Amino acid sequence: MLSFIMRRLLLLPVTILGLTLLIFLFMSALSPYQLLSTYVSNPRQLQGGAAKTLIKQYGLDKPFYIKYVNYLDQIIHGNLGWSVTLNEPVTETIVQRFPATIELAIYAIIPIIFIGIWLGVVAAVHHNGFIDQILRVVALIGYSVPAFVLGLVLLFIFYGVLGWLPPGRLGLSFDMIYNSPVFHHYTGLVTIDALLNGRIWMFLDAIKHLIDPVITLSFLSWAGLLRITRSSMLESLGQDYVRTARAKGLSENVVINKHARRNALIPATTVAGLMFIGILGGVVITETIFNFPGIGSLMAQASEQLDYATVLGLTLVYGLVTVIGNLIVDVSYALIDPRVRLG
Repeated sequence: MLSFIMRRLLLLPVTILGLTLLIFLFMSALSPYQLLSTYVSNPRQLQGGAAKTLIKQYGLDKPFYIKYVNYLDQIIHGNLGWSVTLNEPVTETIVQRFPATIELAIYAIIPIIFIGIWLGVVAAVHHNGFIDQILRVVALIGYSVPAFVLGLVLLFIFYGVLGWLPPGRLGLSFDMIYNSPVFHHYTGLVTIDALLNGRIWMFLDAIKHLIDPVITLSFLSWAGLLRITRSSMLESLGQDYVRTARAKGLSENVVINKHARRNALIPATTVAGLMFIGILGGVVITETIFNFPGIGSLMAQASEQLDYATVLGLTLVYGLVTVIGNLIVDVSYALIDPRVRLG
């Protein structure tokens, strides 16, 4: 097991290096003057005709490999440039916005796992029966509805018509408290920090604002996980060890819950981990629709304003999250299924 983890860890720096190289290849399409925004940490550095001096300082007029080394040096020192979208360093912007996206993804993955896996098991147990047919149709519908369409429908019904679930992250009064000096930010997650500050009404308000975007993000994924769990469960139910358990006279509940479902959850758990990574990459549309202040809506704003530094910085963050997330999924899969690490 230790050797398996070490192999994955040794591949991590190489993968990250490849990621930065790929991003820098895209950056190479920009002119040196456009690239300056990804290097300077304050726009005042560009005042007084200092652009040409900075281009030489950062080696933007040098060969590709020198520019790439300078780019890596900026990343290592935490300098991702200046965001013209929010008029502050890109690193600070991402640090402020990232917890909101993490919070949204966490609340979205919960119904995906519980609803998707549970319904998948139910569908497999009632294979080709009425319940199975209904769930397959529901999964097909859920798998087919585009997230942006579902999001707009939910926004129209529950906010535009009923006025129940407003967009944003918090109501105006709670947002003022959240950004005031009296409120202590422990985690950056509003729901957790609200409870830690003893503000139950703020917690409930944050949950209310999360409902629509969580449904939008999770609807497609739980339908996919249902189909995967169903297929895996059907495969498990057809194995010899399950038939042996039934031949021993064990009850159907014991056969399903103790023998078949345990092995069927291995691929479902792995897919759920990958779905969490996918949610982080799919928040751009959802956060934009619901005016949710995470890195997804920031990416949309930066792209609209041609904010190169912010777009490239967020691309790097998304890439790092994906690489590290895949590493965690691989290690978790190996812990669950010994056959993976032995192979």
